[in-house]
Amino acid sequence: MTAYLSTAIEAARAAGELLRANFGSDLRVNSKEDYDIKLELDVRSQTLITDLILKRFPDHAIYGEEGLAGNQDSPFQWIVDPIDGTVNFFYGIPHFCVSIAMRERGTLKVGVIYDPMMDELWEVESGGPAKLNGKEVRVSERTKLIDAILTVGFSKSKTTIDSGLPMLEKMVYRAKKCRLMGSAALAMAYVATGRLDAYIEQAVSLWDIAAGILLIEAAGGKVEITPAEIPDKFSVVASSGRIDFANV
Repeated sequence: MTAYLSTAIEAARAAGELLRANFGSDLRVNSKEDYDIKLELDVRSQTLITDLILKRFPDHAIYGEEGLAGNQDSPFQWIVDPIDGTVNFFYGIPHFCVSIAMRERGTLKVGVIYDPMMDELWEVESGGPAKLNGKEVRVSERTKLIDAILTVGFSKSKTTIDSGLPMLEKMVYRAKKCRLMGSAALAMAYVATGRLDAYIEQAVSLWDIAAGILLIEAAGGKVEITPAEIPDKFSVVASSGRIDFANV
């Protein structure tokens, strides 16, 4: 295990412990919109992660949902989502995680996703296997859409709803089951583990999916990413690679 991966694991577990300790408590809301919630705990979680990483690698850059830190000219960039699934967390739904990835000159090197409520930690290094709690995982072997279970995500904005609902309608009719689960990073981890056959979303941020990209590819799957119409957002189809979603 490299120092990068061990640092990502340590930071994810520390942030996860913070989230678990505050789950179900009174939470301070920094901002509330029609489609999202920003918690003071989001900031605390990212600060904890940032401090740990920059203590080890002071010349590295942090790119997170709650802002930037470190040397933004560094070739080493850590991509952080301190709570992926904040709305779930706020409403007491125990389906959320911490996601941390690191890339060097644009190439992903390390990915960690930690679900503190299930105590499940996914880890991967470039060139190595995808692991869940230390055991290697692989994507699903299913090849037919009628046998597949997948998740379609979209945030609550007119643009994402208008683009996401037609895709959801297609998949509801064709797949075994569809789920809307509220955490992009955990959806990616579930695809890597074979629990889901695919995760599809029309507009998602890099910090939601960066660690999951490396996980899924290491587990034998496929991730297709294209720029979305919304600035700084991406359209993603993450799957086992055994079902052709392009022609659905």
